[in-house]
This record gives sequence, structure tokens and C-alpha cells, in this order.
Amino acid sequence: MPPKFRVIVFGKPDCKKCELLQGRLDELLAKPEWQQFEKRYCNLETEDGLVAFCKAECVNPSRVPALMITRLDDASGRYEALPNPRPGKLDPVQGRSRLYTHLGLQTDYSGKGGGVISPKMITSLFAEAMAQA
Repeated sequence: MPPKFRVIVFGKPDCKKCELLQGRLDELLAKPEWQQFEKRYCNLETEDGLVAFCKAECVNPSRVPALMITRLDDASGRYEALPNPRPGKLDPVQGRSRLYTHLGLQTDYSGKGGGVISPKMITSLFAEAMAQA
């Protein structure tokens, strides 16, 4: 049975923040509590990566790396983006990194965290995705 959730990661090769995000995701996804999630990396320097990025319709190209959570639709067999239940609302964990339309995060280069998506931000997003299921 495929994982219930897919984390779509948008990034570029040779990007230190992209590598950091992917490493953090790999560590989290290896834990038993997150086995319902899998990762799909979209390289923005490839045609397939750009198409996926454009279809997401909600990530600012100046705020990469980014990630978006999708959920498997049993009827269609496709992964569909989860909606952000509070569009435009900031929260204490994710702050300005939260995507507006879909459940996801993008890098906030203006923030105090130095433009890094933390494990706490990611696990908060995972918990929110599971609560929507």
C-alpha cells in the first residue's frame, strides 16, 4: 500500500539550504511516527521539476527550497494538495514560511531563522496533515 501522504520538495542542485531540508526530511521520514509520508524531490533545473512547481501554483520562486503536503485520493489514485485551513494566518511555529493556499512551507529569507526550515516546522506541518485526514 502506498504512503498516505507525499511531501513534494522543490529545490535546486548545489543549494545548501535545499540539501539541509532534504536531509532533515530524510531523518524525520525514517522515524516510525512519520511512516505514512514519503518524499518526492522536484529539481527546479529540470523540465519535470518546473512543471510540478507550476502545477503547485502557490510557491514563490524566490522562496526556494519549499515543500508541499499532498494526500493520496483513494478514488483517483493520485496525490492531491491539502488545503491550508487558515490561509494568510501566521502561527508561532511556521510563521511567514507557511504557504498561503496549500499546506506547505517555503523559505523565509527575511526571517530570524536565517532562511532555514526547521524540523519543528516540518513536524508541525506533518501533524496538521494527519489531522486533516
